[in-house]
Amino acid sequence: MLAHVLQHKHSWAPNDMKPFRPTIALKNLASLAPSKPLKPPRNVETVDARSIKTGFDRNTCHYNFMVENFLRQGDLSGARQLFDQMPNRNTVSTNLIISGYVKSGDLLRARKMFDAMIERTAVTWTIMIGGYSQKKQICEAFKLFAEMRRHDMEPDFVTFATLLSGCNDAEVHKELVQVHACVVKLGYESSLMVSNSLIDSYCKTNHLDLACRVFREMTEKDSVSFNALITGFSKEGLPGNAITLFLEMQNLGYKPSDFTFAGVLAAGIRLNDFAFGQQIHGCLVKTGFVWNVFVANALLDYYSKNDSLVEARKLFDEMPNLDGISYNVIISCYAGFGEHEEAIRLFHDLQFTQFNRTQFPFATMLSIAANTLDLKMGQQIHSHAIVTTADSENLVGNSLVDMYAKCGRFEEAELIFRSLTHRSTIPWTALISGYVQIGFHEEGLKMFNEMQKAGVRADQATFASILKASANLASLSLGKQLHSFVIRSGFMSNVFSGSALLDMYAKCGSIKDAIQLFQDMPVRNIVSWNALISAHAQNGDGEATLDSFEKMVQSGFEPDSVSFLSVLSACGHCGLVQEGLRYFRSMNQVYNIVPKKEHYASMVDMLCRSGQFNDAEKLMAEMPFDPDEIMWSSVLNSCRIHKNQELARKAADQIFRMEVLRDAAAYVSMSNIYAEAGQWENVGKVKKAMRDRGIRKVPAYSWVEIRHKVHVFSANDTLHPQMEEIRKKIDMLLEQMEKEGYKPDTSCALHDVDEKIKIESLKYHSERLAIAFALISTPEGSPILIMKNLRACTDCHAAIKVISKIVRREITVRDSSRFHHFKDGICSCGDYW
Repeated sequence: MLAHVLQHKHSWAPNDMKPFRPTIALKNLASLAPSKPLKPPRNVETVDARSIKTGFDRNTCHYNFMVENFLRQGDLSGARQLFDQMPNRNTVSTNLIISGYVKSGDLLRARKMFDAMIERTAVTWTIMIGGYSQKKQICEAFKLFAEMRRHDMEPDFVTFATLLSGCNDAEVHKELVQVHACVVKLGYESSLMVSNSLIDSYCKTNHLDLACRVFREMTEKDSVSFNALITGFSKEGLPGNAITLFLEMQNLGYKPSDFTFAGVLAAGIRLNDFAFGQQIHGCLVKTGFVWNVFVANALLDYYSKNDSLVEARKLFDEMPNLDGISYNVIISCYAGFGEHEEAIRLFHDLQFTQFNRTQFPFATMLSIAANTLDLKMGQQIHSHAIVTTADSENLVGNSLVDMYAKCGRFEEAELIFRSLTHRSTIPWTALISGYVQIGFHEEGLKMFNEMQKAGVRADQATFASILKASANLASLSLGKQLHSFVIRSGFMSNVFSGSALLDMYAKCGSIKDAIQLFQDMPVRNIVSWNALISAHAQNGDGEATLDSFEKMVQSGFEPDSVSFLSVLSACGHCGLVQEGLRYFRSMNQVYNIVPKKEHYASMVDMLCRSGQFNDAEKLMAEMPFDPDEIMWSSVLNSCRIHKNQELARKAADQIFRMEVLRDAAAYVSMSNIYAEAGQWENVGKVKKAMRDRGIRKVPAYSWVEIRHKVHVFSANDTLHPQMEEIRKKIDMLLEQMEKEGYKPDTSCALHDVDEKIKIESLKYHSERLAIAFALISTPEGSPILIMKNLRACTDCHAAIKVISKIVRREITVRDSSRFHHFKDGICSCGDYW
C-alpha cells in the first residue's frame, strides 16, 4: 500500500488551489479524415435513387478515394495534382487537401483554400482549428472558432476536443471560459472526450481549481480523466494530492496506464522519499509496466532526481528496451554526480544507436565541457549539434553560450548569443556570469544594462553575478541600485539573492549594511551564514568571525569547507594561531570534513605570518599534496616580514622551478627582500630572470568612486585632470603628518636611489593619490573607501593611520588581501597584516 507515504489524510482537491501546467497531452482525439469509400465493382452500371436525390457523384467519390491514398502515402504533391484534375469536386475533396496541408505544417496554403471555400462543414472548420492548435497558435484557433459560431456553424464534440487540445497559454483563459460555456449550452459537457480536454486545458492555463470542478461534476470518468488531474497536481507541486487521487483511482477500479504511473512518479520526486519510489517500482513489476520504456524512463528519472545513481544505473542496465530519453536521463544523472567520464562514455555509446540524433543530450554534454573548461570537447559537441541541426534549439543554444563564455571564448559566445531566435534570461546570465568570472566586470555590467533595455527580466542567478561584479569593483552606489532592482523584482526573500547582497556590502566595506541585511533575512541557510562569516573575516574582525561561526553551529547548521576557510583566514589575519589550529583539527575530528589544499594553504600562511616557519614546513611535508605556488608565496611574503632570507631563497627557488606561474608576485617579493637588505646586485639578477622568462610585474593602481564615477590612479600618476590640486593636498598633509610624528619608511622605496628621491616616491603611491582626491572631492567628515589591486606597503599603512587622525575621517582601504579600517590614527588590523 502506498497510503503511508502521506503525512496526513487530505482530499485530493485542495480548497486553496494553485495553478499548474501538465505536460501529458490527451491522445484520444478522433481522426478527422473521412472514412475510406468502397470501390464500386467494375463493368457494372448501377443507379441509386439516393444519389439522384442527394447529388452524389460516384466518380467524385472514386477520385476522393485516390486523393486520400496519395495523402496516406505522404505524397501531398500527387494528391494536389489529382485534386486539380478532378472534373467535379465536393466538400470532402477540399477537406482532404486542407487536411493534407495541415499535417504537413503548411497552414498558409491550408488557410488559403479554406477561405476560398463557398460551402464548409463542421469538419472543415475543425480541420483548420486543429491546424492552429497543433502549431501552438491557440489565439488563431480561438478566433477561427468564434468565426465558425458567427457563421451559425454548430461545432461537435470533435471540434471542442480539437480546439482544447492546444490550449496551453494562460493568456487565453477568458476565451477558454467562453468555450466552456458553449460546451454546456450545446450539451457536450456529458462527452467524456470534451470533459477530459477541459480538465487538461484548465490545468495548462493555471486554473487547477476549475479543472477539479469539471472533474467532480463529470458523470462518467476514465483513466484519462484521472491521469490529467494526477499530472496536474504533480506539476503544480502538490504531490500529496496526486498520490491520494491515484489511490482513489485504484479503489474505484480504474486501471492505471503508463501515463498514470509517469504522473505519480513525477509527483513522488517532490516527496524526497526514496522508499516511495521503491514501492512504485514494485507496483510496476507486478503490473508489468516496468517493461514499458515510457514508464521505465519515468522511474529512471525518479531515481536520478533522488540522487540514487546506483539504482538508476541498475534499472538502466536491466531495461529490455531503451530509447534516446533513457540515455538522456542516465547521462544527466552521471553529470549531476560529477561522474563526467562515465557520462562521456555513455554519450559515445549513444552515438552508435539508431535513436533520433536531434534529441541527444547536447545541453548536458555542453554543461560538462563548461564546468571542466574543456573547450575542445565543447567544440566537438558543437559540431555534433550543427550536423543534427540541434544547435537551432534554444536549450542547446543557451548551453553553447554558457560553454564558450566559461571557456573565455567571448567572441564565439556573443556570436551564438546574437543568433538565438529567443533570448531568455538564461543566455543573458550565461554571458554576464562568464565575463564576471574572469574579471571582466565592466563588460558584465554593460551586458546587464543591455539586458534591461531589451526588457528581459533578471533572475536570482543574474543578480548574483552582477552583484559579484559590483563587489569586485567596490562600487557601493551600483550595489545599492542593484539592491533596489532585487527588491522590485521580488527576490529579496530568496536566500541566495540575500546572501549575494550581503557579500556585496561586505566587499564594498559597508559591514554595517551587511550585518543588517543578514538580520533582516526571513530565511537563512548555510550560504547566508557563510556570507556573514566571510564578511567579518574579510574585514579583519577575528572575534566576530568566530562568534558568527559558533552561532551558526548553535542554530543547527553544519559547517562546510567554505565556513572553515573563512574562519582559518580570519585567524591567520588576526594572529589567532591556537584558535586556528583548533578549528583546523576539528574539521576532520568533529565534522568529518577532509581539509582541501586551500585549507592547508591558510594554515601555512597563518603559521608563517606568526613566524612559526618550522611548524609551517612540517605541515607542508605531512599534507597529502605537494606545496603549490600559493603556499610557497605565503612563505615568501612572511619571510620578507620576518627577515628570513634563507627560507625566502628556498621558497623562491621552489616557485621559480614551476613551469607555469600565475604572475610575477614571487619574483617581485624576492626582489623586494633583496632591495630591503640593500643587495642590489641580487635585485638585478632577479629582474633579469623575470625578463628572461617573459614575466611582467603587475602595475599597482588604486581607485575610488566619487559621484558614481570611478577614478583610477597609479604611482606617480600625472594623467588625472586635477593632479595639481591632488599633489598640493598631499604636500599639505605631509606637513601635518610630520608634526604628528610621522617619518617615512624608506625601506619601502625599492630602488637604488638616494634618500630624498625615495621619500618623494613614497609621497605619490597610488592609494595616497586616491585618498587625496577623495578628500578634496567629498564633504568633510564623510567616510572614504579606497580599492587597491595589490597589498599596501608598510609606509602607506603608517601614513594612512596618521591621515585618518588629521582629517577626522574613517578611511577604508581594501587591498588584495583584506580590509583596513583606519580611524583616529588606528587600523582595524592592529598592525598585524
